[in-house]
Amino acid sequence: MLMTMLVALALSDCARHPAAHAAAAPVAGCLPTHDGYLRARLRGARNLDIDWRNNDLQCDGGPRPDGHGIRLAFAGPPQADGHRLRFVFGIGGQASGDSAGALPANVTIIFEGESKLYSTRGEDKCTIDQLTRSPLTTHTLRVVGRGFCIAPVAAVDGGDALLLSRFDFAGTMIDTE
Repeated sequence: MLMTMLVALALSDCARHPAAHAAAAPVAGCLPTHDGYLRARLRGARNLDIDWRNNDLQCDGGPRPDGHGIRLAFAGPPQADGHRLRFVFGIGGQASGDSAGALPANVTIIFEGESKLYSTRGEDKCTIDQLTRSPLTTHTLRVVGRGFCIAPVAAVDGGDALLLSRFDFAGTMIDTE
């Protein structure tokens, strides 16, 4: 509940002060190796087949605040109205190592500028089948993963839902170890 309120506050602040947040936004492009991506299939309240490539994508990540697992965020290209679609994967389980599988995941999908937020509200609905990490620089890792959800990602306002039947990604995260 607290996480939902914090994300909602951040989204409303972005809507009220878009210029301030646009200035702080990272430069477009996900990975310096030019091979970042996010692919996802959404069905339900919206039917979307996402296929974002490195130059159209912003990504970042790092350890989860509680230190158990990692958090990865992917923002797609701005739409004509300037809004973005953002995915946040909170991946539980193993916090270190080069490869892991069958990891529980919490997924949040944010339609920025539309006041629409979807969340699994827990790690029991989505799974990361495979996750690999490899060094990019001294403190940065390339993270590649794929997974699926077995239950819908519900709108926080209780209105509707999306089924994220499959997804795969390649992004980056800060390595604090």
